[in-house]
Amino acid sequence: MAKKHIKTNAIRLLETENIDFEAIFYESSGFADGVTVAKKLGQDPEDVYKTLVTENKEHENFVFVIGVGHELDLKKCAAAAGQKSLEMIHVKDITKVTGYVRGGCSPLGMKKQFKTVIDISAAEKERIIFSGGKLGVQIKMNPEELARLTGAEFADIKRG
Repeated sequence: MAKKHIKTNAIRLLETENIDFEAIFYESSGFADGVTVAKKLGQDPEDVYKTLVTENKEHENFVFVIGVGHELDLKKCAAAAGQKSLEMIHVKDITKVTGYVRGGCSPLGMKKQFKTVIDISAAEKERIIFSGGKLGVQIKMNPEELARLTGAEFADIKRG
C-alpha cells in the first residue's frame, strides 16, 4: 500500500483517545468517489462510508456519514438534525469549513465539531470504513466509538 507514517487530525485524535482502529493506506491520484475507493481497497461498498457536510439557511453546518453507494435524503437529514431544511455546502467551501479536502473529509478532527448524524445502517456493523482525513487514507473502526467521539446520533438519512 502507501506511506504508513501519514498522521492526520483524525488519526491523531484516535491515538490520543486510545481508540482501537486500523488506518488503511492506498495510492491516490486525486479525488475518487467512495465506491471506487471501496473497490480499490477490496472492501464491500456497504461497509465504506462517506462524510457529507450540509448547512441550514443560517449557514450552520451539519455532518452526515452515509454509505458510499447511497445518497442523502435532505428531508430526513433536516429532521434528524432538528432543522427545517438543509442543503449541501458548495465543494469550494469544504476545506474552509472542515479543514479537509474533497474526498478526504473525515467526521473526526474537523476544524470544529459539528452536529453529526451517522446512517442507521452503520449501527448494525462491527466496523465501518471512512475517510481518514486525507486522500489515500481510510480508517476502519467501530461505529459506536465513532458516534461517541463525534457526539453523533444514528438515524435513517439515506434516500430510498
